[in-house]
Amino acid sequence: MTRRRGGFLLLLLTGLVSISCRATPGEVRVGSKKFTESVVLGEIVTQLVGSTGVRAEHRAQLGGTQVLWHALLAREIDVYPEYTGTIREDILPESSGDGSDESLRAELARHGIGMTGSLGFENSYALGMSEAEALRLNARQISDLRAYPGLRLGFSEEFLHRGDGWQSLRVRYRLPQTDVRQLDHDVAYRALAAGDLDATDLYTTDAEIPYYHLRVLVDDLHQFPSYRAVLLYRLDLVQRSPAVLTALGALEGRITVEDMQRLNARVKLERLPERDVAADFLAAELRIERKATSEGRAPRIGRYVAQHLALVLASLSAAIVAAIPIGIAAARRRRLGAAILALAGVVQTIPSLALLVFMIPLLGIGTAPAVAALFLYSVLPIVRNTVSGLTGISGSLLESADVLGLSSAARLWKVELPLASPSILAGIQTSAVINVGTATLGALIGAGGLGQPILTGIRLDNLGLILEGAIPAALLALMVQALFELLGRWLIPKGLRLRSDS
Repeated sequence: MTRRRGGFLLLLLTGLVSISCRATPGEVRVGSKKFTESVVLGEIVTQLVGSTGVRAEHRAQLGGTQVLWHALLAREIDVYPEYTGTIREDILPESSGDGSDESLRAELARHGIGMTGSLGFENSYALGMSEAEALRLNARQISDLRAYPGLRLGFSEEFLHRGDGWQSLRVRYRLPQTDVRQLDHDVAYRALAAGDLDATDLYTTDAEIPYYHLRVLVDDLHQFPSYRAVLLYRLDLVQRSPAVLTALGALEGRITVEDMQRLNARVKLERLPERDVAADFLAAELRIERKATSEGRAPRIGRYVAQHLALVLASLSAAIVAAIPIGIAAARRRRLGAAILALAGVVQTIPSLALLVFMIPLLGIGTAPAVAALFLYSVLPIVRNTVSGLTGISGSLLESADVLGLSSAARLWKVELPLASPSILAGIQTSAVINVGTATLGALIGAGGLGQPILTGIRLDNLGLILEGAIPAALLALMVQALFELLGRWLIPKGLRLRSDS
């Protein structure tokens, strides 16, 4: 009976979810980075594409430049907003050319990518300080910072590592500061306001600059290149959806710096949804009326929970199917088992975010790389507990099975696995709980789930949105614990349950 129930459970878990990250024919997928301006522009483009009659999907706040660029190359998205300086410095740093837009287009075309004209505004990098601190230090330009080596600096991950970011800025301006931390862009603003930082990197169209009373330091040595906003798109859109390309062209020159600052402020300061802000802009500027449907909180949370459960069930069921046989093999061949456990342990030490990003070149973005990464994290506890359960069986019990004349396979199914079931189930339970928490990071690569409202809440400094993801995730973890307590009563033989209870 235990064997049948275990097999039924595996089949149930395996069959519950079928996940595909491919788009339907004719669909246009729009990407955006994980900062507000990019999300707003992505929503404008999504609604603009939708106005042509083409189905459009917005895969919002996917991460940084390299994630979006590789997603575009891999056909996971079709278009996303970018900046000319970022293209030159971070995407195509080795490209040759005279620095003109035409030479940039020619280089992009070699990768199958097109670039629109400027959307009408420039959003450059800058350094900023609170106005009060800048007055105290008499700091008006970046070179003034040389006189203050003790300043506490906090920069976004991308600014710290990109070619035109902190490293080249430090060399060009001969800046002596050593207290430099990596912070999320939105968190850095709040740290600056709280006095925990002295300076951070800014985007010049950020709504936080006037809101937090910041001074933008003059780039007196002209470190930062021109960052004109454009759209990058796959050139095959010309054949697939010519009307979409015409629509994208309508955005060229239509968004001023003041427009972008106002749009950012409506989202970040007035707490309006990006889709509503985008709809208002399209109606005012392009006379395109797009009714922005507002999703209620309960349906929204329900959708996130469903996505989250899909990630957990798909990865956990695959891990169960793979890890238990591996654990059996590892228990029977000790040297092989030691190597298997060591390899699984190495995978477990890889930071979850790094593992997710590593999966992108292999599987693209969306659910597939998230499920693959979660699967790898789920394997070790199940393998380890399977080995522990099988190797911990009393030798006298195994000898009794041999005396009864049981074959090796029969002994495994009728004796060893039932006796090891408490340990195996405990390993699955551990994997499931880890899986529920780690799955929140899947939102960074477009997999959705309960990480989506958490990321959005952090970006918008909205505690309510953070709790929309955090509370259901915590409740899911508790429900998983309770579920496995019930499964233990069903799957573990009664005698073993009584022994463990006593």
